[in-house]
Parts: sequence; structure tokens; C-alpha cells
Amino acid sequence: MSLRYGVLGLLAGEPASGYDLARRFEEALGSIWPAKHPQIYGELTRLANEGMIEVAEEGPRGRKVYRVTEAGLADIRHWLATADVDHTVRLEPLLRSFFFWLAPPEDLQRHLAREAEYYRETAQRYRGYADAKDRGEFGDSPQTMSLRVAIEGGIRLYEALADWAEWARTVPPAT
Repeated sequence: MSLRYGVLGLLAGEPASGYDLARRFEEALGSIWPAKHPQIYGELTRLANEGMIEVAEEGPRGRKVYRVTEAGLADIRHWLATADVDHTVRLEPLLRSFFFWLAPPEDLQRHLAREAEYYRETAQRYRGYADAKDRGEFGDSPQTMSLRVAIEGGIRLYEALADWAEWARTVPPAT
């Protein structure tokens, strides 16, 4: 259900084609809410059929640029205001941790070291985005400020996961 609101939210910021949306998902949301081209195009079709978005322009080779409608804005605003939030988090690294006992200790240590490195690098990449926002390179709009809040959430999440992976390396293997 949240792919719907990801698409609506991105289109509320700026009209875009399906290709542009896929690129924005990858750049802005990829590590927290990935979406592939077929998913995005399917969602665009559904949203257009429901009147939540409309074609703003058509270009060469059938390229369509979509924009959000007033109904779409009302829908996303309702979603933001509702108290019914799905707090489910699917993290494969935590699922794997239930079964660490099956891994040879040396493999587990290598795995956890790679995980910690990945999380630290991802947090650092988010810090780069935050620095650009904080320097005012993207203006001071409400959209930019919301993006900064999301970036900070990403930084904190990935730093916490890096700390967890480093801690997990110190847990003695079961004997």
C-alpha cells in the first residue's frame, strides 16, 4: 500500500515519467523502500484509473509525464494524518541473525564485518545528503525540510545497524 503514497508524494513534489520516478525511488528511497520499474508502472496505471494522477504531457515514443491531482493530494494528506501506521519492519539481516548458530564462526565473523562496513558506508552516504541539505544547496522549502528529516532517520537507522553488527561480532559462539 505504501508504494502508492511513495508515488503520490514524489509526484506532488514534481511531475515525472515512470522512468523518472524509478530513478527518484532509487536515489531517494532505494535503501528504505525499493521499487522496480514494473511496480511503479503498475502503480501509475492504478492511480490514473482512480483519478489520483493524470497525464501532464506526452512525449516521444509514448513517454507520459504524470502529475498528482487534487484527489491524489487529498489521499496522501489523509494517509499522513491517519493514526493507523504499519510499523512492520522487514530486515533480512535480523531474520538471518535468528540462524547465526548454524554458521561456522569464521564465516559469521566475516559476514558481520561486511554488514557493519555496509551500514557505516550507507550512513556516511546519507550524511553527505544531509550536509548538502544543511548547506542550503536545495533551498529551504517544506519538501526539503521533510527530506532532511527522512535523511536523519536513515543516518540513525544505519548507524544503529552498524553498531548492532559490531556488537554481534563480540557475542561468543555457543558451545
